[in-house]
Formats: sequence, C-alpha cells, structure tokens
Amino acid sequence: MSFIQGYDPESLRELVDIGECSARLSEIEGQRSLPAMLERVWLLKVLDSLDEALPLADEAVRQSRMAGTRKDVLRARVLHATILQYRGAHTAAEQELSTCAAEAEGQRWLSIAAFAYHHHGKNAYEAGDFETARESFKQSLFLRREAGAEDRELETVLLAIEAAERRRTAQLVAG
Repeated sequence: MSFIQGYDPESLRELVDIGECSARLSEIEGQRSLPAMLERVWLLKVLDSLDEALPLADEAVRQSRMAGTRKDVLRARVLHATILQYRGAHTAAEQELSTCAAEAEGQRWLSIAAFAYHHHGKNAYEAGDFETARESFKQSLFLRREAGAEDRELETVLLAIEAAERRRTAQLVAG
C-alpha cells in the first residue's frame, strides 16, 4: 500500500494522508524488524516528527550494518540522509547521498542508485542548487529507465526535472 498521494509541485515533498500514516505508525510501533524500522522512520519523516525520526534512522543504519545486506545498508543510509535534509542539514545529506549513489551505481544496483540520485536531487533542490538538482534527477531518470521502471516512477522524476528547470530559469532571470 502506498501512502503517497502525490508530490507538492513546489517543494517536491510527498503528499500523504496524515490519518493513514498515523494509523500505520501506531500499527507497527512495536515491530523491531529492519523493514518495519525503516517504514517507521519514513512515516515519522512525512508526519514531520523529525526529532523522533533521527535517532530511529541512526538505529536503522546500525541494525542494517549488523544484520542486513549491503543493499539494506544503502537504503537505510539514504533514508537517514532524507531526515537530515528535512532538518535542513543539506551539506551532510548531500555527502551521504552522493556516497550512497556512487556505491550503488558502482555495484550496478540501478534501482538503489536511482533512489539515491533522486533524493540527492531533492536535497539540492531544497538547498537552492537547481542545476545539481536537475543533473541528479536526470541521472535518476536514466538509471530508472535502464532498470525498467514503470511509467509512474518515470513521471515522478520527469516532474522533478521540470520543477528544477523552472526554478533554475527563474533564478537565472532574477540574478
């Protein structure tokens, strides 16, 4: 079940049903598996409970390192970086996302690399670096196409590219 109903055209953040996300968070609160922990981090993020999300994201990275695969570690690190991004720590998020994207791409884990590049672009977008955002979104699109992603996934990235281009153009005109 996807809790994402769309994306804000200005911020590019997920639009979710707060009630559904809160109910799901309550439902999985006691679960300690890595997938449940990652889901809780994401739910806390979209519910804007960042002070709760950050220590849980740290714990998810630790747990994935101890008991998960390298892919699990990358997914946990990308999610952790998105919490940093939402907290406004764009430089720290950029470093983490760059490292994750490069590692995943080097291993030819295309969907994880595309995921990391997409979030790298969202972080750059929020930080006002629309050129980097556009390039990261384009790399995400390329990798998603190569991995055989569905049209709806490609459309999300295309909309992000358009938003970055719009913002970049407006920035150039204003500058």
